[in-house]
Amino acid sequence: MGFLESAVVIYLREIMYPEGFNFPLAPIHPDLALTEILREAATMIMLICIGLLAARTFSERFAWFIYSFAIWDIFYYIFLWLLVDWPESLMTWDVLFLIPATWTGPVVTPLILTLLMISLSLTIIFAGSRGKNTRIQALEWTAMSFGSVIVILAFISDYMNHMLAAFSFSELLRFGDPRLLEIARQYVPDKFPWVFFLIGIGIIFLSIVRFCIRIFRKN
Repeated sequence: MGFLESAVVIYLREIMYPEGFNFPLAPIHPDLALTEILREAATMIMLICIGLLAARTFSERFAWFIYSFAIWDIFYYIFLWLLVDWPESLMTWDVLFLIPATWTGPVVTPLILTLLMISLSLTIIFAGSRGKNTRIQALEWTAMSFGSVIVILAFISDYMNHMLAAFSFSELLRFGDPRLLEIARQYVPDKFPWVFFLIGIGIIFLSIVRFCIRIFRKN
């Protein structure tokens, strides 16, 4: 799946950025933009199915889902680097995701997230294979979700500030509006909110630490 994702991106960049990928983004037809969003949604469905097929309990299904997601993301960048020598560094900016808005950030930021996802998933899988109760408590879910929301806001904040400077929030919901696509095409990443991002990462990390201590101390 990592290779498949990188192959699709290489095709798109060859078509839309023949001189090399960079910001601002090239014009994109609304049908192609919709297709790309649906492709990303389909990828998420496939990753969810891995979790559903790999385990029986909810926590272990969640673990296999985030583990698969993390490995997919890591090898996506590995194959891009092997095939087209990109990214130039871990601080290279990338378009990370398109749902519910455009996510942008240095390449290192999603890789930091993958380390947390792998740590949590392997802990759940390891403990579950030894018959331990791997149920994630409400407080831990709340903390992980809250941290994740902060991280997502960090990814989309720069792009949303760019769009909200030209449109109201309600106007941004008019998908396919040529004016929206034109302004979006002019977006060039300015600065990444590292403090905001690291706060979210810290909350997720502490919730994972609490989960690990509780599971192994209790059992």
